[in-house]
Amino acid sequence: MSFGIPFVPDEASSIAGRVDALFYALLAFTLLLGLFLTALVVGYAVKYRAGSSADRTGQRGRSLPLEIGWTSASLVIAFIFFGWGAVLFVQRDRPPSDALEIAALGKQWMWTFRHPGGQREINELHVPAGRPVVVSLASQDVIHSFYVPAFRLKQDAVPGRTTHLWFTAVKPGRYHLFCAEYCGTQHSEMGGWVTVMPPEDFAKWLSAQGESESLAQSGEKLFRALGCSGCHGPSSKVRAPDLANVYGRPVALADRQTVLADERYLRDSILQPAKEIAAGYEPVMPSFDGLIDEGELQMLVAYLKSLSSERSTPSEATP
Repeated sequence: MSFGIPFVPDEASSIAGRVDALFYALLAFTLLLGLFLTALVVGYAVKYRAGSSADRTGQRGRSLPLEIGWTSASLVIAFIFFGWGAVLFVQRDRPPSDALEIAALGKQWMWTFRHPGGQREINELHVPAGRPVVVSLASQDVIHSFYVPAFRLKQDAVPGRTTHLWFTAVKPGRYHLFCAEYCGTQHSEMGGWVTVMPPEDFAKWLSAQGESESLAQSGEKLFRALGCSGCHGPSSKVRAPDLANVYGRPVALADRQTVLADERYLRDSILQPAKEIAAGYEPVMPSFDGLIDEGELQMLVAYLKSLSSERSTPSEATP
């Protein structure tokens, strides 16, 4: 009897069933191995108990085939579980190119979300069923962790970098969202809901929220307000790199290295411009570290990404 307590969350994403299969396989193997070892311990404890007539005069015996057998079996089983988990990990970190991208910001103590059309939510996230969704995570202050048990997904939001997770929700409904990393005195209150809607209902919901500035449009305004266009614009007097189509492409550096212009590179170029200087340019750009917050940084990165005619998504390491 469960006494009304749901011990197992719903399987509400496309990967949830495969994660559960791996978990239950590991659980079954652990239980079987534990029972076998327990039986050996109990058996020998009974056989060689004080006062028993068990023969204790024999010499220690070793069986090389037996030792090679159980060692090889353990190695094979370990590699099976490793390969199984590695496949799931790779699938979890490679979103489809047509996925809906939503920007998320964690801060003490709430989650804020911004849809491509500019619609904003706090501690609520509406997504369509059957469509891949990428959540780009950032943190305003400390480490937070975006966790939806029904999706079997958890990803840290780390200060100073952007992380991602993606999912395809397959079951309309309302699912708990938690912060799974202790982030301060009100950590337990940092939660919310993910509402999965049929595609037609999601389209109606988006329409009802009204049109607003997208993240990239807000980033363009901020780009101009901060004076960035004065150097990076086509008619600027200061010689600075052209930012059109830079995202997703290799950039040659002054130290003769080449890096990929991914989100990490864009963030570092804004906050630490002297870290990686583009070849052929002087290190004259000022740092905006401390002048803009994490939300504004998301806007600027979104705008720079929108300048690329080919919206390629470079692969990024995710812890």
